[in-house]
Amino acid sequence: MSGRTVSTTVTYLALQAPPARLPPAPAAPRMALMRAENIPLHFYRYLYDRVGAACLWVERLGLSDEALAAMVQRAGIEITVLYASGAPAGYYELDFADAERPNLVYFGLMPEWIGRGMGAWLLGTAISEVFARGASEMTVNTCTLDHPAALPLYQRLGFQPVRREERNLIVPDGLSIPSHIDASIAP
Repeated sequence: MSGRTVSTTVTYLALQAPPARLPPAPAAPRMALMRAENIPLHFYRYLYDRVGAACLWVERLGLSDEALAAMVQRAGIEITVLYASGAPAGYYELDFADAERPNLVYFGLMPEWIGRGMGAWLLGTAISEVFARGASEMTVNTCTLDHPAALPLYQRLGFQPVRREERNLIVPDGLSIPSHIDASIAP
């Protein structure tokens, strides 16, 4: 794949128990959560693009329908969509392949909903769901390209860093790099 290289630091985190107090739902807007069973690929692509564009989520952009379906429609994957005022506002994707140690694969809000207290509540909902099923640990990773509040939010809810690694990400040609990302870009 051709493109530009962006450097990032990936932090892997783990949570052994839910926090004593989960973030409350914001008073507004009206919100609803709905699990997308056997999610249609066009809808998944829409969520992934709208939530991840500002953070350079590119790993799944160029996948064929078959490759993407193998990732998001397989047993153990659960995708829950957040609706606000009747429209999609964000989602989280949980991987229960290891029921004792589920992984939060993706999590985020669409740009227009960031900063309204919904992210902390949505993350708390995912955490509650995982531990209600008897998991002993929940994992997630975030990187320096994600929203600046991501790592502090995970840590505020009890996730502890377990390791870090430097990684280079190839940004496909034609995809713009958001101006807020402070990364070294190689031609």
